[in-house]
Amino acid sequence: QLQLVESGGDLVQPGGSLRLSCAASGFTLDYNAIGWFRQAPGKEREGVSCISSGDGSTYYANSVQGRFTISRDNAKNTVYLQMNSLKPEDTAVYYCAASVSFAYCSGHISDYEYWGQGTQVTVSS
Repeated sequence: QLQLVESGGDLVQPGGSLRLSCAASGFTLDYNAIGWFRQAPGKEREGVSCISSGDGSTYYANSVQGRFTISRDNAKNTVYLQMNSLKPEDTAVYYCAASVSFAYCSGHISDYEYWGQGTQVTVSS
């Protein structure tokens, strides 16, 4: 059974850092595009970052460019999202998602068939 499990969410002060993990089971992450999305209360789910299979090309939303870094550890079948210089507006539930249809990053949420349960990130003093 294909499953994604996120972890690493926490309460952190502005300017702090967190590393989110997305561990996969039932399939190999390296074969799929993996995206990180987030959803704040009252807002639509939005794409944050993505890493493609194969060459590992990456994508970042403008709002996180230069602060967040996505990476993949094939040996652990896990994708990470390193988040630095966190801001209150980064507060949201963060989800990872896998696309079994696309090897390269897609900006369309509907292209990602499998989702984790989400992990809460709260940035507040």
